[in-house]
Amino acid sequence: MNRQCNYLAACCVLSASFSAVGAEEPRDFSETLRQRLSAEEIGWMKEATRRQLAGCRVQATDGTWLYTPDGVGNYRALWTRDFAYMVEYAADLLPPEHIRKGITYLLRGQRSDGCMPDRVNVDGRGVYAPGSEEHPLADHALDNGPFMAKLVCAYVLATGDLQCFRDTEPALRKGLDFTRRDETGLVFNPPEAPQCPYGFTDTVAKTGHELFCSLLYAEACRRMEAICRKAGCGDPDEYKRRAERIASSLNILWDDSVGMFLAADRDCRQADVWGSALAVHLGLASENQSSRVASYLAANYDGIVQRGQIRHLPANQHWQRLLAPVAPGTYQNGAFWGTPIPWVAPVLARQDKELAVRLVREAIADYRERGITECVNGSYHNVPEYVASATNLYGLLREPR
Repeated sequence: MNRQCNYLAACCVLSASFSAVGAEEPRDFSETLRQRLSAEEIGWMKEATRRQLAGCRVQATDGTWLYTPDGVGNYRALWTRDFAYMVEYAADLLPPEHIRKGITYLLRGQRSDGCMPDRVNVDGRGVYAPGSEEHPLADHALDNGPFMAKLVCAYVLATGDLQCFRDTEPALRKGLDFTRRDETGLVFNPPEAPQCPYGFTDTVAKTGHELFCSLLYAEACRRMEAICRKAGCGDPDEYKRRAERIASSLNILWDDSVGMFLAADRDCRQADVWGSALAVHLGLASENQSSRVASYLAANYDGIVQRGQIRHLPANQHWQRLLAPVAPGTYQNGAFWGTPIPWVAPVLARQDKELAVRLVREAIADYRERGITECVNGSYHNVPEYVASATNLYGLLREPR
């Protein structure tokens, strides 16, 4: 009984800490969804997510259960960012011991220079960049370190396992230290030798100061700071400084003429729909910027949303530079994704709550009619049974911890 009380107390303290540093959008939109959607809609989404998580598991050669990106277990590796999203948005549907062992499995793949893995295969080999092992798109992905930190923090928030954090914090810090930043504090991707940026745009050569990975880095540092203070380890003040520096430098990427943040300031100097919404969701944008982003999402809804799923760029735009060929209108170059729903919908609700509820309802309807896929565009769809599309939407609907 005492152990259970201690566990619940730890979770409440950590949850309050995260909310206090602006890591979450106010929960009123999720409450609105639970009131406005039918119990049948919410129940279907929960069970569909549970099925995806059960179906995506494959067993590594050492016996560890790996939660792969698709819900029928076609992939043969544990991806850091996909697993992080699963734990962040659907930890209540996962056995805690599977999460803990998955964290250990990924950390074994950390390179000696600190680089966290993009993924670790069933045989335990770490892979550091998207693409095939024979032909990787770069040396590494810039979001590996932030997502690894976010993964561990999400696990600790869900379970109260502070000892896991104490054990892993030095490795997580080394992974964050490896991520390239410049004097502004923002993540920097050199145009002459670009690395893969945020993994859901890993084919895109966003260079210079890169928005999305900078946001992930700030979010990871805020969460690391909060748990360091509760666990009595690490250097919470350094994590705080890094997050604050990013927040104070984000104006470098603000395009006042559009009212959105740019994806990057060298190659792909284009309005970033996912990234702009995330900056608002994390509380890293000013109130004026937040209002303008929400207004942009509402005014441009029909061009950036299809069946409740969201494209990366404004309507009819495609990325200016790619690391691999992607046909316009497909995959990361113009298709519509479910991944960003948990941060786009709440920001849209700031301007138009009815439209935001419609977005979520239409996404669930499309999942029920055509299946849960990675991305869609008209009749085009890619990767059926895509787990992040399910877990990320489910995260908006689940009861608060």
